[in-house]
Amino acid sequence: MTEVIIRQSGHAGHITLNRPKALNALTWDMLLAIEQALDSWRDNNAIALIIVDGAGDRAFCSGGDIAEMYASGQRGDYDYGRRFWRDEYQLNAKLFNYPKPIVTFLHGFTMGGGVGVGCHASHRIVCTDSQIAMPECTIGLVPDVGGSLILARAPGHCGEYLGLTGDRMDAGDAIYAGFADHFIPQENWADLKAELMADGAAKAVTDARTTEPTARLAAWQDEIDLSFGADRLTDIGHGLEKATGPVSAQALKLMRRNAPLAMATAIQIIRAARTDDGIEHALDREFRFTYRCVAQGDFIEGIRAAIIDRDRAPKWQHQSWDCVQDTQVAQMTSNLGKDALEWKDTT
Repeated sequence: MTEVIIRQSGHAGHITLNRPKALNALTWDMLLAIEQALDSWRDNNAIALIIVDGAGDRAFCSGGDIAEMYASGQRGDYDYGRRFWRDEYQLNAKLFNYPKPIVTFLHGFTMGGGVGVGCHASHRIVCTDSQIAMPECTIGLVPDVGGSLILARAPGHCGEYLGLTGDRMDAGDAIYAGFADHFIPQENWADLKAELMADGAAKAVTDARTTEPTARLAAWQDEIDLSFGADRLTDIGHGLEKATGPVSAQALKLMRRNAPLAMATAIQIIRAARTDDGIEHALDREFRFTYRCVAQGDFIEGIRAAIIDRDRAPKWQHQSWDCVQDTQVAQMTSNLGKDALEWKDTT
């Protein structure tokens, strides 16, 4: 079965992620194929816009296919993951900067690497069953694929809340937090895609939108800002332990299972991205951590606990939020020198 279906449909370049049994998780070959398609369509006057969707009923894209990263890391091969992330981040930047409209249909789960493919588009559509999240800290990573930039631009300190907890956003929350733009019932998607293909005009998206659901995060905003505005992870954690209300209850439940080093670093990279104009600086900061995480971080242990042994009981390097030192965060985010990302125009 072809993992990603790429074709021209009328005036649209059409990309369908096609691993429904794997929740359309991204393989390395899929990333390269998508980038090649974008390159071929960029200067093709017959292509007016791009459509990206996912096969099956359960997910647009649940993330990256990380099983091979675990296997290679167990062998002491750290280059596999580093090469994968280099190419993935290259694609994320290309989507962010693409000169033609990109319309993404984010049904079901859109998480991690799926955010990188789906949420840098110009027209991001959600529906009733959409569930969007950046759960990287759960496996010892930081919010990456340019997600730190989207989190940085969320209202108030919603970015820190979503990045540290990995909490799932429904359609209303996703629009409120800046991960999506338009709520359109899924039963209307087929007609909308047909119109986009026939006319090649992205205006059809705004014409089809309906009123989005209420955002839970909007109601929580004041409590989020109070709890997640503190300077360091230990201050946020202890503040949540003393607080009462829905935010502290939800945040503590989720954060207690996450890697402390990843959460402490996530705070720094999200806040640093608040002054960024484009995506490249955010991706560069993320890559500094992901480059090192297989050898120096909690990533291998996080994958073991989540998808290999599935015991959901990771043994992190740091047993509590108080144990993470500022110097350790600085070590994971220091400049990579000759190993830093290099931006190129095409694959």
